[in-house]
Amino acid sequence: MLNTLSAGVLPFICLVIVFFAMAKKIDIFDAFLSGAKDGLKTLFGILPALVGLIAAITMFRTSGALEFLTKLLSPITKPLGIPGEIMPLALLRPVSGSGALAIVSDLLKTSGPDSFVGRVASVVMGSTETTFYTLAVYYGSVNIKNSRYTVPAALLADLTGLLVGTYVCYVFFNV
Repeated sequence: MLNTLSAGVLPFICLVIVFFAMAKKIDIFDAFLSGAKDGLKTLFGILPALVGLIAAITMFRTSGALEFLTKLLSPITKPLGIPGEIMPLALLRPVSGSGALAIVSDLLKTSGPDSFVGRVASVVMGSTETTFYTLAVYYGSVNIKNSRYTVPAALLADLTGLLVGTYVCYVFFNV
């Protein structure tokens, strides 16, 4: 029942839109073309930011800078109880969701999903955001050049997600 219901939702929504447009005497095809044109304008507006972001992520990972920063931050993270294996995730998550997902997948394969590292990685992945990607897409789509306090506030939220996520895992899983 659920599979047939979910398979019928999208066609039903499309039919409702078509009937609504016909009732309002709106030319559906012209409206579709106009929306597609606006969508392409948005795509071309944010594409340079996304290409730059992907290039920066690739250089960051392949240059060894990620490992260097992880080792550099270990004197701070060890006293806080943050597992060292989590730090590549914490550093890459604000920049790349897919890169962070690859790190989580690797951590779950090596440490196991029920390990402390696996649990912290899962909680941190769900508690943080791809800050720079989100800003590139949203601010790029409306041509905002000055992010002002957005980046520091968003990075502080990511740090909070890391710290509180780790603490919650300590509390709930009695480590």
